[in-house]
Amino acid sequence: MFGVRSVIKRAAAASSRVAIAVPRPQTFVARRWYSDEHPEETYEQFTNRYVQFFENVDDQFELQRGLNNCFSYDLVPDVAICEAALRASRRINDYATGVRVFEALKAKVDTPKQYDQYVEALRPVKDELGILTTEELGL
Repeated sequence: MFGVRSVIKRAAAASSRVAIAVPRPQTFVARRWYSDEHPEETYEQFTNRYVQFFENVDDQFELQRGLNNCFSYDLVPDVAICEAALRASRRINDYATGVRVFEALKAKVDTPKQYDQYVEALRPVKDELGILTTEELGL
């Protein structure tokens, strides 16, 4: 019969002959699909799109998402967009987001003079809605 040592040797030899399946790396190619179907948007079309968006906003998440998207472009939004955003913030009773519109404008413009021009252009809406800037709030 087989002794204990021979059984261990056979088991070790059998286990060393077992083929280990090594997964082969899959090859994939990173591709970016660009579409020529999206025409360039003019500044007026951009303005109209966001004014309509803010006129139809009915909750805080949508308002903040729209502001993030609008301010992420490489341009300063038009006064009409800011006015629509301010009205939307008061309509949904979100005063803080209205104040943040001015903060975003301040960060987006190149000079303090441009920011002052935006504040002056928005002053009638600002006064009508009772929204103050961070400077006026003393923050």
